[in-house]
Amino acid sequence: MRDPAEDRRTAVEAAGLGMGYRREWALRECAFRIPAGRVCGVVGPNGAGKSTLLALAAGLLRPTEGTIRTFGRHADDPEQRHLVAFVGQDKPLYPRFTVAETLRLGRELNPRWDAGRAQRVVDQGDLDPGARIGSLSGGQRTRVAMALALGKRPELLLLDEPMADMDPLARHQLMGTLMSEAAEHSTTIVMSSHILSELESVIDFLLLVDAGRVRLAGEVEEIVRAHRILVGAHTGTGTPLGLAAHSVIETRHSGRQFTALIRPEGPVLGAWQSSEPTLEELLLGYLRSPLAPSMCTDSARVLETAVTS
Repeated sequence: MRDPAEDRRTAVEAAGLGMGYRREWALRECAFRIPAGRVCGVVGPNGAGKSTLLALAAGLLRPTEGTIRTFGRHADDPEQRHLVAFVGQDKPLYPRFTVAETLRLGRELNPRWDAGRAQRVVDQGDLDPGARIGSLSGGQRTRVAMALALGKRPELLLLDEPMADMDPLARHQLMGTLMSEAAEHSTTIVMSSHILSELESVIDFLLLVDAGRVRLAGEVEEIVRAHRILVGAHTGTGTPLGLAAHSVIETRHSGRQFTALIRPEGPVLGAWQSSEPTLEELLLGYLRSPLAPSMCTDSARVLETAVTS
C-alpha cells in the first residue's frame, strides 16, 4: 500500500524502468527517485537516454518495462497533466499563431493558468505580442515555450536541453527566472543538459545517465563529498594495493605521477595528496570509466512500495 503523504514528497520515481526501440534499448534497469522541491540536473553525453527519460516522466512515452511515477501516479495518467509541464528540444508551437495568441491558447487549455507569470517571461525577452511564432528566432521560441510552461503553474517542470539555442545573456536571465520559480513556489525542476556549466551552479540534485543507465543519483553535495582525488607517486602497473579496499572509479598515470578518483570505504593509507573533486572532475571520471560502480544516495533510493506496486 502506497503512502499518499510520501507520494506528495516524491516528484519522480522510477523502478526497473526500461525503454526499447526495435532492437536497441534507450534506457534499461533505471531506478531512482527525485524528492519534491529539488532542482535536478540530468547530465550525460549525447545519446545517453536523457531525452527519453524526460519524455517518459512527462507521460509522452509508455515504458517498455518497469514503471515511472510522478507524485505517486503513473506518469501517463491523465490526472497528472495539470501537475506537469514539459519543454522539449523541438518546442512544437503553432508557427502561424502570434505570441499573444499562443499565450491565449495556454490560458484556454490550462485551468490554473497564471497570465502574469507567463507574460513576465515574454516581456523579459522584449517580444512583440503580434509577432508570429514562425518568424521568431530559436531562442525567442524557447522563451515563448517557457512562458507556456510556467504559466501552467506546474508542480513539476521538465526541461530537455531548454536553452541550447539561446545567447549567454538570455540563458542567464531565464535561469534566474527558473530559480525564482523554484524558490517561491517550491516547483520541482528537472532539466537535462550535456553542458555541465549550464547547471553546476543551480542544481542541488543529480542524475548521471550514461549508455541508458543511471550511474549517479542523489544530492550533489553528498555525492561530491563521498569521493576523493588522490595524487602521488606509483611506479608499478595497475592500481596500488593500498587502494584495493576502496571503490576506485578512475586511475591515470603521467610519468611517475599517479592520480585516482575513488569512493573511500574507510581511512586511505599511503602518502597521498587528497582533495575533494569538483563536480566536473567527478562526472568526467565516471564517464571515462563505464565499468565503475554506480552510486545512489539514500534520498534517491527507490521506495520499497514502488518496486512492489
